[in-house]
Amino acid sequence: MSFRHLNRRTHLYLALLLLPWFFMYGLSSLPFNHQEATTAIFGQPEWRTRFERPYDMEILPGADLQEVGAQIMRENGLEGRFRASRPNPDQIDVSIPRFITPTRVRYYPAERRLVVAERGFNWPAVLTGMHARGGFEHGSLLGNAWAIVVDLVCVGMLLWIVSGLIMWWDLRQTRGWGFVALGSGVLSFAAFLWGL
Repeated sequence: MSFRHLNRRTHLYLALLLLPWFFMYGLSSLPFNHQEATTAIFGQPEWRTRFERPYDMEILPGADLQEVGAQIMRENGLEGRFRASRPNPDQIDVSIPRFITPTRVRYYPAERRLVVAERGFNWPAVLTGMHARGGFEHGSLLGNAWAIVVDLVCVGMLLWIVSGLIMWWDLRQTRGWGFVALGSGVLSFAAFLWGL
């Protein structure tokens, strides 16, 4: 098998392998870029209260929010990987990210009240959640597997680009138009990068 043949096969099979990821990233970019239209078509993702109850927890100044979140989760029968934050002094949020039904826990220390809500299914929210998810901080087996696959997809995309450039260069009759397309892409990208 010649290098040209191997390169063409690599380009073809990488495209097929990466197809679901190209589709997901391309489709999920639309809700990011057209939020008003997406909301008009699909509606705003609704959060439904799963339960609300009195809850009293002493939070010392400078307390580690991850430990606070772990205690809230443990004492209220909640499971899964989570992120804790404090958007203001009167509220602690614990987010349990999931693509289909994420859970949001809000604790109001002054009111001694806890509210647990789940987001209803919403295609744009699922897609943007998949698009934005990355990193190994989620800690679960599936979360880490997703991060590894995203890394492999990134490497695959780079190989796909390189194999495409090699195929373009090998076809002398298309080099001129290829330079026009490549130059236009580089110039437009540079203009946006400089201007924004």
